[in-house]
Amino acid sequence: MLSVRGRRPAAVVIEPIARRLVNWGVTPNAVTVTSTAVAVVLAVALIPTGHHFLAGILLGITVATDMIDGTMARMLGGGTRFGATLDATCDRITDGVLFGAIAWWMAFQHDHEPYKGLFAAALVIMIASQVTSYVKARAEASQIKVDGGLIERPERLIIGLVSLGLSGLGVPYILGAGLILLAAGSVYTVFERLVIVSRSDVASERIAPPAGAKSFGDGGNDGNDGNDGNDGSAEHADRAGDTDSEESRSHE
Repeated sequence: MLSVRGRRPAAVVIEPIARRLVNWGVTPNAVTVTSTAVAVVLAVALIPTGHHFLAGILLGITVATDMIDGTMARMLGGGTRFGATLDATCDRITDGVLFGAIAWWMAFQHDHEPYKGLFAAALVIMIASQVTSYVKARAEASQIKVDGGLIERPERLIIGLVSLGLSGLGVPYILGAGLILLAAGSVYTVFERLVIVSRSDVASERIAPPAGAKSFGDGGNDGNDGNDGNDGSAEHADRAGDTDSEESRSHE
């Protein structure tokens, strides 16, 4: 939802940085890998140890660089298929580590019974966020375009990091409220995207069976790639920088 609307205002800051990095000879893929590595280190080092305000600030700055690699790719004439795949993969790693670190911290709050429920909420977010992206990737591998969704990556990161940072300042219940909101919204988004796919004009078209599978009737031919054969396609996502594809590097 925020990916398209937020891209133009952010470009005022992102484009000069991207242009400077291009002039220095830095590649978009290097920016992707570096920002992911920094995000992983910050999440693992700060969140489980309870430094939530600092984690919210530093991780917010780190994930904000997510638009830089896509902008650099466009400045260099367009991204590559490998770059798009790498970018989407690193996004999934960052999201998983962020909410995994929150779940890790929740798991060790033994004196607080409500944290058990919030631990479960963090796990739901981790799973639903991956499935949300996969639904889009798998649908687009079948030539079905999937746009939008209630909770995409920008919303997930903003709500997660803001609630994390405010909890570090002592705001009561804010982290729990953020996790519950994200868990419910992420599950809703999975079903929302499945409904979008089911209503596509080509949703009911037959596909060929997987290689080596037996074909029954006239619906397919033995040995043709089908449902499983498209699983390796690159994910095309919306990007707030991620969501999304930055027209060349995909996200959610």
